[in-house]
Amino acid sequence: MTYHPKSDFMNVMMERGFLADCTDYQGLDEALTKGVVPGYIGFDATAKSLHVGSLIQIMMLRWLQKTGHQPITLMGGGTTKVGDPSFRADERPLLTPAQIDDNISGIRQVFAKYLDYEQAGNPALMLNNAEWLDGLNYLDFLRDIGRHFSVNRMLSFESVKSRLDREQSLSFLEFNYMILQAYDFLELNRRYGCLLQMGGSDQWGNIVNGIDLTRRVLDAEIYGLTSPLLTTSDGKKMGKSQDGAVWLNADMRAPYEFWQFWRNTTDADVGRFLKLYTEMDVAECDRLGALAGSEINAAKIVLANAVTTLCHGAEAAAAAEATAREVFEKGGVGDDLPTLELTAEEIGDGISIVQVIVRAGLAKSGKEAKRLIAENGARIDDAPLSDAGLMLDAGALASPVKLSAGKKRHALVKLA
Repeated sequence: MTYHPKSDFMNVMMERGFLADCTDYQGLDEALTKGVVPGYIGFDATAKSLHVGSLIQIMMLRWLQKTGHQPITLMGGGTTKVGDPSFRADERPLLTPAQIDDNISGIRQVFAKYLDYEQAGNPALMLNNAEWLDGLNYLDFLRDIGRHFSVNRMLSFESVKSRLDREQSLSFLEFNYMILQAYDFLELNRRYGCLLQMGGSDQWGNIVNGIDLTRRVLDAEIYGLTSPLLTTSDGKKMGKSQDGAVWLNADMRAPYEFWQFWRNTTDADVGRFLKLYTEMDVAECDRLGALAGSEINAAKIVLANAVTTLCHGAEAAAAAEATAREVFEKGGVGDDLPTLELTAEEIGDGISIVQVIVRAGLAKSGKEAKRLIAENGARIDDAPLSDAGLMLDAGALASPVKLSAGKKRHALVKLA
């Protein structure tokens, strides 16, 4: 695409690789040069934290604020009760209102690190769509809003079509999701003057629906912008690691493990990830991404430090790097490693090494732990662990024991 934007925000989106598509490049760009543009991204509260897969969207909101505009974090207190069917093979489990509220309070902690809700002129807004969705009158909603939607068109959207093509059930509840999300944009425009919705490219159909509805009902000119759906260069979905989701809340994923996830980035992804997940100068991102051999490892540490600093603070990033150096370079035991504390009662006459490996988070099951040992992938205090029947007693844990799975995953085990 050869469009050359005038606004700082669109420049950043294009230069750093955030932009997949936009409903009207020129119209949005001109709106961004004329004054403060409020823009939103919706986040459903399906867990107590967001994970790395949502970080590209959070960074888009951060850049929106840094370039002088107003980011709106819209919590899906209402839509979470329905569940987004986009590109899912089955229906999401339904959560209770109490679970949803609990999840929202956990997610709120993440946004506070990236956005300024007190900033003069363009403070970020934290909103919840339950504010307008919970009180809807069904018949009024069908008559006033439902009449603007064509079922034929809704069935043609890829997120729905892919499910139907596979002959997988799509409930009427889920089918309503895209109408509710479209209604969010209308309400945000009506109540807060919101002009822009952003999201991953899988949300394109939902975003276009909202623009269509708002134009029909309010005759307002509004815009949509999507980011690419990220996979790593080896084809893995962004935000997942060997041992599950890479959560952004420290109580669900220790800062050291978060740092380690970025340190383990594939060589080919370093430059791209620096541009997307840090605020470093683009030329420097390109320079670091082009390094080869052992030099690329230094670039990965720069990446890990910058992303961890944004998410968990500079102290946590420095502590994680220090622990990594201690563990990898000196073969020592880092203070910041994930730690499993066992009581004397739990240990009793002895606890099996397989159970300890699972409880320390280095394997998901006893079967996986045994396979790790059989394939020479486990170490205890940096020595190969070959006996899956090993029992640890309280004496063996008098001083902390370091367990390792492969070269990059470690944990400490000690007496509580």
